[in-house]
Amino acid sequence: MAEFTFELNDDQKEVRDWLHGFAADVMRPAAAEWDEREETPWPIIQEAAKLGIYSLDFYAQQFFDPTGLGVPMTMEELFWGDAGIALSIVGTGLAAVGVLANGTEEQIGTWVPQMYGDANDVKVAAFCSSEPDAGSDVASMRTRAVYDEAKDEWVLNGTKTWATNGGIANVHVVVAVVDPELGSKGHASFIVPPHTPGLSQGQKFQKHGIRASHTAEVVLEDVRVPGSCLLGGKDKLDERLARAREKAKSGGERVKNAAMATFEASRPAVGAMAVGTARAAYEVALDYAKTRVQFGRPIIENQGVAFQLADMATQIDAARLLVWRASWMATAGKPFTKAEGSMSKLYASEVAKTVTAQAIQILGGNGYTREYPVERMHRDAAIYTIFEGTSEIQRMVISRTLAK
Repeated sequence: MAEFTFELNDDQKEVRDWLHGFAADVMRPAAAEWDEREETPWPIIQEAAKLGIYSLDFYAQQFFDPTGLGVPMTMEELFWGDAGIALSIVGTGLAAVGVLANGTEEQIGTWVPQMYGDANDVKVAAFCSSEPDAGSDVASMRTRAVYDEAKDEWVLNGTKTWATNGGIANVHVVVAVVDPELGSKGHASFIVPPHTPGLSQGQKFQKHGIRASHTAEVVLEDVRVPGSCLLGGKDKLDERLARAREKAKSGGERVKNAAMATFEASRPAVGAMAVGTARAAYEVALDYAKTRVQFGRPIIENQGVAFQLADMATQIDAARLLVWRASWMATAGKPFTKAEGSMSKLYASEVAKTVTAQAIQILGGNGYTREYPVERMHRDAAIYTIFEGTSEIQRMVISRTLAK
């Protein structure tokens, strides 16, 4: 395992600069258009695929980077370009992580490639966990999966919500209840293959931000999937449920459920997304402050503005360091004994909201208009404190470690 370092190596710098070029030259010029259209930017995803950015191979390389910094570096650069377009490009990754975290080698090899397609026929995937009455409260999940032993099939019924790429995905990963008596411990994840009867798109949401990313309900009505689509396999599920029942009787330690395993692995990556958006807004504000002249001098020479920029720069660097630490720890196999993953997501998310709001303030009336991108960045930043675990949930997770 590589030692923790704050210095990117030459290969990582080359990848970073390559991603930055794509973000600057392809994503940014198109950001306002796709935000207004509120549609999935398929041409840009296709361009990313042709360049090798939207591909299983590229994300596997970053995922298996021995320093742990490949994924956060990638997320920061793409979300620096534009959060909505970036989420359309990386949204498939959450479903892929769900399979990587819970699936067998055969399942990984079979389904993850189908999530991406290829440069000539790009596909996307969706991870479906949240429900209308079960967002942060995963124990209240109602989507059921019932095993039909005679046909070796699982039958899924329920409604999922807030699903990135929901309904338009080639492959859906669905978290469902298999044993209601075990609460969140009685959940399992299932692959729903392309064109499976009974799966349909419900409401598509019109959102405050990240509007180039498709978010919708997914409705499951007697959706039948083969037994092989249960991630991890039935033997592993039966063993896990048996342990959970035994621990429930004895009051033993918690058992992680399928959705939480996915979110835990992805939280530092979400923190990196927030850092990218915050950095983008900060850079716009800094450039503006250097060129905007009031009372005979650039406004950056006014202490009130300069101190805001100093705080913004400090907060962004602090957020990045928390993200890098958590990412390195996860790759090194070090347990998050102080909820370091949640810390990184919590702090970076809050920094993104604060910094983008300060950027608007520094630009004044211009910042409030769509002529400048900070207005869009501020709308985009709001999502980071909400999805994949709200800031309140992160604080709850962190506080629980303090009480031990």
